[in-house]
Amino acid sequence: MSASRGTIARFARRLAFGAVDAVVEGLDPDRALVGVMEGFVEAARRRYPFDPGARWRPGEPLRLLLAGYSGTRNTGADVRVEEMVRQFRHLFGEEHLALSLLTIDPAGSRGYFAGVRQLHLPQIFPRFLFDTIHDHHGVVACEGSMFKSKFASALATMMAGALGLAAAEQKIAVGYGGEAGAMEPYLERFVSRVCRDAYVLARNEASCGLLRNLGLRAEPGTDTAWTYEPAPPSEGARILREHGWDERRPVLVACPIDPFWWPVRPAPLKAASHALLGRHHDAHYASIYFHREGEEVEKKQGRYLDALASAIGPFAARHDAFVVCVGMERLDRRACEALAERLGGAPVLVSDEFDAPQLVSVLRRARYLVSSRYHAIVTSMPGLVPSVGVTMDERIANLMDDRGQPELALRVDQADLSLRLAEALEDLAERPEEHRAAIGRCVVRNLERMGAMGQRLVEHVRREHHPEFPFREGLGLQGDPWDHLPPLSPDLE
Repeated sequence: MSASRGTIARFARRLAFGAVDAVVEGLDPDRALVGVMEGFVEAARRRYPFDPGARWRPGEPLRLLLAGYSGTRNTGADVRVEEMVRQFRHLFGEEHLALSLLTIDPAGSRGYFAGVRQLHLPQIFPRFLFDTIHDHHGVVACEGSMFKSKFASALATMMAGALGLAAAEQKIAVGYGGEAGAMEPYLERFVSRVCRDAYVLARNEASCGLLRNLGLRAEPGTDTAWTYEPAPPSEGARILREHGWDERRPVLVACPIDPFWWPVRPAPLKAASHALLGRHHDAHYASIYFHREGEEVEKKQGRYLDALASAIGPFAARHDAFVVCVGMERLDRRACEALAERLGGAPVLVSDEFDAPQLVSVLRRARYLVSSRYHAIVTSMPGLVPSVGVTMDERIANLMDDRGQPELALRVDQADLSLRLAEALEDLAERPEEHRAAIGRCVVRNLERMGAMGQRLVEHVRREHHPEFPFREGLGLQGDPWDHLPPLSPDLE
């Protein structure tokens, strides 16, 4: 066994040095990262017969690692994981479960996920995942944008790699409530190869179809934020009052983003220029990763914000609405401040200053919502807040299709955005009860889907991994999906 470990260690070192050589020679660093990650998955597969490591045994807690986007002050990502934690504890039993979570920045995730061990994910993560996953009984990938290159191929590489490592060691490897979209060809090939033995409960049928075409086993589920209960309504009201609300005017919340500076890509030369000369400061994301930048990006962003402002401003004046700009991720501050300026100085609330319970409480005080953030819409819907989505990808469009309101999904780059948004807002004002009824039906459907997703998870663990696990009676596909949800608030009930 020791000889096998030595062979694997030498193999891992060769992979790491190979990646450095590839970057130096000019290879795309994202592609090099995929190559290194795939090498570690193969090393885990070779290690497994000699050193099966941490196998679950009856009587001990099941150690699951949650792999996602925590620590970035992304409200949607944090809410999703909070509700996964509650649902998993409900299904597995808190006394039978030990959860760990990867965080990109421990300071950003401090105060969330009570009772969950938080592990700092390094920027160069393949070896860390290789070692960490060996000490767990399984992995749950938990980011909504799970398999796509739209935001960062490195993030998808991390989650797919984590699933691949767990599957290689014949452990639980589940993608939970995520979505698939367009990927770089090399990333598609990587996902197809390393995640073939994983099990993905996707957020919608479109994602299932894409993943099945790659050879993955995928079944439909939903997002996990539907059961989230924010701070009481009084907290949202207090925050709004402190920012100028008179408690009389209807509240219109706008959630803008910077849709044109994605994806984030590694740029070693920019990183050197940034470190030595302070250049590219506004585009710097972290480490050697940078957003897109340039005159064309700024022009597109300006047109998008102008369109939002030219629809929201006159609508707010006609309906005497109080407008507030909410940043669901700390990266949204720039967009929120620019939109607020266009609206004559609207208040700005961003997740770097307000936590998830507070921001969602504010969202549910709204009478109207205009959002380019998927989870601003999802977390407002249990409060029956009528909303319009202005989307950069398929996520909001899929959600509005599910609501039966596809006309309420607009595109960030459409030429007539201002006109269509103005029309949509007037429609929300003219037919509020119809919109609330459609939203309520959609919430109920997705709660049931979330319960069914819990059923499938229980059945997967029981049948394919740990038939001895002490699930309580009535759980699984023969049970009631509503019994597989975490406890619901009185309002949601």
